[in-house]
Amino acid sequence: MSQERPIRVGIIGAGNIARSHADGYVRAGAAAEVTAVADVDHARAEAIADRAGGGARIFEDYREMLAAGLVDAVDICLPHHLHADAIVAAADAGRHILCEKPLCLTMDEAKRIRDAVTASGITLMCSHNQLYMPPVAAARQAIEDGLVGRVYEARTTDSFYNDFDPSSMGWRGSRATSGGGELIDTGYHPTYLLLNLVGRTPVEVTAMLGRHRLTFMEGEDSATVLVRFDDGSIGTIVTSWAYQPAGSTERFSVVGEAGSLWSDGKTLFHRRRGGDTVHLVDPGEEVPTIQLAVVDFIRCLREGSRPINTEVEGIEVLKVILGAYASADEGRIVSLADRFGD
Repeated sequence: MSQERPIRVGIIGAGNIARSHADGYVRAGAAAEVTAVADVDHARAEAIADRAGGGARIFEDYREMLAAGLVDAVDICLPHHLHADAIVAAADAGRHILCEKPLCLTMDEAKRIRDAVTASGITLMCSHNQLYMPPVAAARQAIEDGLVGRVYEARTTDSFYNDFDPSSMGWRGSRATSGGGELIDTGYHPTYLLLNLVGRTPVEVTAMLGRHRLTFMEGEDSATVLVRFDDGSIGTIVTSWAYQPAGSTERFSVVGEAGSLWSDGKTLFHRRRGGDTVHLVDPGEEVPTIQLAVVDFIRCLREGSRPINTEVEGIEVLKVILGAYASADEGRIVSLADRFGD
């Protein structure tokens, strides 16, 4: 895209997550400008427009925003069940897309998205923001450099005490609008993190789901998922809204034939088999990962480069999550190829 003017962005959906996205466009500086915000709540849309620097035009319907010719790209911050339609509409209009997780809720929606993006030639980036934690890129590079040798197992976690109640749960309390429960929401983060770290194709999934505390939800508040990859390595995902994790719980860890890596999300440790523990990344200031994802989206558009996670990776993550739900429902290991095809 042109380097001479800022990339014009329209934010679709002005809920809580949109605030962090608006901050990201401010962080991007002169490279981007939020020129439109669409939300059914006019006051909420105005608040996001102001946060993004002011001057954006407000729309109640994002389709009207797409037709107005004010944006080069859109940033989708809608509830889960509205993602697919908005993505397809934006792709059909020739607009680049940054989409909050999850990409969509079903494989039928995933096919619609893939077909629309392919036909239009636009860039779609999944906002997999935890990949912007400093230890993650360093761990991925360490694995590629052979520091742990052949990977045997990896584990990712994301658990916290969620204070949702029936009055504040909103659309997240319904399977129809959320797509499930905690696993497809917060649990989406450790799922894409696991796939990024292992860097192999997931082939089998088995899962157990829990409703430990938030029993008013239709879906689960906790999940443990096992994933087998095509090279025989095994991943574990542990995620919950029900509890604070034990103090020793890592954000991620990887073990292999030559040693291990582990991180609390700020520091990255490495230990060779039989050797001493060393720091590969020391903790620094708190990193606003959503803002960094937004800035990287703008960089990719300006440079014409591929985002770290596109619809391709988004669909792989969805397969693992839908496979986990099928495994829990059916009480068996699910082959992703048999269930969803290649």
